Amino acid sequence: MESLESRVSRLEYYIELLSGTTALQHRPFVELIIKKELTKQEAKDVYKLCEELNNLYGEQKAEGLVDFTPLLTQFVGMLNYKLKPNETIQALRKEGLYLPLMNELQSIVERIRE
Repeated sequence: MESLESRVSRLEYYIELLSGTTALQHRPFVELIIKKELTKQEAKDVYKLCEELNNLYGEQKAEGLVDFTPLLTQFVGMLNYKLKPNETIQALRKEGLYLPLMNELQSIVERIRE
């Protein structure tokens, strides 16, 4: 029977190989999860946060709100400490996840930087 250490070492090697391929080229958020070594639960928590904020964004937009800065504040405040907010927004946008919300958050970030 293969030792646990041997299995982990092999899996780390496989992940290293995959991260250098085009397989992850269209999955930048998945690549970010791997690079930042998020656990399965931590990744689920990020998806859940994005889902909740995306729904809230849709509701607020339908109500006629025009300032969504509090959503950015909530995103930054609740994002896993291993992830950088702007890098995460970019990865999610490139992967096409939560586009309405991520486009709005990116727009706010750009306005703040000006």
